[in-house]
Amino acid sequence: MTQGTSRPMLATPQPARHPQPTVRARTLAHLIFARPDLATAERFLLDFGLRPARLDGDCLYLRGTGPAPYCYRIEKAEQAHFLGFGLALDSRADLERLARLPGASAIEPLATPGGGECVRLRDPSGFLVEAIHGQQPAAALPHRAALPFNAVDEMPRINATQRPPIAPPDIVKLGHVVLEVADYQATCAWYTEHFGFIPSDVQVLPDGSPVVTFFRLDLGDTPADHHTLAIAQGFMAAYSHSAYEVVDADAVGMGQRVLRERGWKHAWGIGRHILGSQIFDYWQDPWGDKHEHYCDGDLFTAERPTGLHAVSPEAMAQWGQRMPKSFTKPVMNLAAFRALVHNLRHSPDLTLRKLVTLARMFG
Repeated sequence: MTQGTSRPMLATPQPARHPQPTVRARTLAHLIFARPDLATAERFLLDFGLRPARLDGDCLYLRGTGPAPYCYRIEKAEQAHFLGFGLALDSRADLERLARLPGASAIEPLATPGGGECVRLRDPSGFLVEAIHGQQPAAALPHRAALPFNAVDEMPRINATQRPPIAPPDIVKLGHVVLEVADYQATCAWYTEHFGFIPSDVQVLPDGSPVVTFFRLDLGDTPADHHTLAIAQGFMAAYSHSAYEVVDADAVGMGQRVLRERGWKHAWGIGRHILGSQIFDYWQDPWGDKHEHYCDGDLFTAERPTGLHAVSPEAMAQWGQRMPKSFTKPVMNLAAFRALVHNLRHSPDLTLRKLVTLARMFG
């Protein structure tokens, strides 16, 4: 691993590129949630800026303005929870390679928007991964252009004003998903080995233990988002948040105004991240799951080496509101307590010392 400017001594192997991954994913295609109330879920997501794509009985699909036929799937269920996500592949041969992995499904046709074929897998933490190929793009929807910005050295806007519409921001695409896991090393290794993810940046504790890895897609010389998947050390497998790209910072700010006025719960922002550089704003859906508006993220080609950084609350944002303690506070119920006890006993990556260190660091 190539280290960044901060160089703690390493006590634990870091996530690293795999020399010959099974396949190389090319896109984060969609997320999959279970919700007891589709109408309430849709109301939040429309206010957040997604567009309806299709309703099939007890399954709702939403999309952005880009060519993806959908990026968000909601299945009706008694309990709200996160199920998993989809990754798009380059070829049917990629599907065939994945179908040979232990526990993988056979190649199956898809009846979801855009069609195509799919192989379903479970990662080491139990999240569903739908590997898809052959999905047909949808017609892109119109969205407003980014507003021209008058900077001190370049002023393109003369005799004109800034008047973005007071409306939910146009979400162009699904950007990334962040997961918490107990089996951190095994889960990170699974995504690098089987889907070719590249660690962009790794955050470590003072003893060198890795606790967060930001992964990007390996698109060769084509620039890829700083992270499409991020994995954080937790005490159980859990959804942390997902992020959606909007056209500019005014769209992030307008999203905050609209969501506040419509009564939704704010989580954190507005600010600018350090790792990834995105201007961000986080909101909670009706079940407490965090959704992020962002713009102006970093883009890396495959040649960019992995960075290594100390983790801390101060390492989360360059400016704006400091990350509130509530942002990382887990919901503790009987199921979570049982998972905590079980994983402390059985996970090779989870220790009481590590949990105490994280709790002290993040409150």
